[in-house]
Amino acid sequence: MSKQSKAAQRQQKQQKDYQKLVARKRTKIPLFRNIVVAFLVGGFISVVGQALMFLFVHLGYPEEQAGDPTVATLILIASLLTGLGVWDVIGQFAGAGAGVPVTGFANSIVSSALEFKREGLVLGVGARMFQLAGPIIVYGAVTAFVVGVAHAVFR
Repeated sequence: MSKQSKAAQRQQKQQKDYQKLVARKRTKIPLFRNIVVAFLVGGFISVVGQALMFLFVHLGYPEEQAGDPTVATLILIASLLTGLGVWDVIGQFAGAGAGVPVTGFANSIVSSALEFKREGLVLGVGARMFQLAGPIIVYGAVTAFVVGVAHAVFR
């Protein structure tokens, strides 16, 4: 055997040994636990939203309009918890369950704003907060317009 083929075999053996070492050291992801926790926390957030909706209906809002203050309240709660650092703990524990659309969106906006607060209120918080939210707001506005036009045309 030539020196090159021996060196190539040695290198292949080292690569295989390294792959085995990586496989042994890799952290095992508790998939079942993550699924259950995400389901329970996401479900709990949804139950809180439904309870808020029932509260607003009880306070006199028509059932069709009770969703608006419910969403605003959920956004406020998620924003406050993000500002206090509590939402990070919830997110670490719940994973995807904490990303329920409204609360997850509020968390992402407030997090990006807090990240740049040292740059000032206008150029830091104000400008960076909508860096993430801007495209989502535009998409929502355009989608609402298209759906409104389609509804008017095909009514």
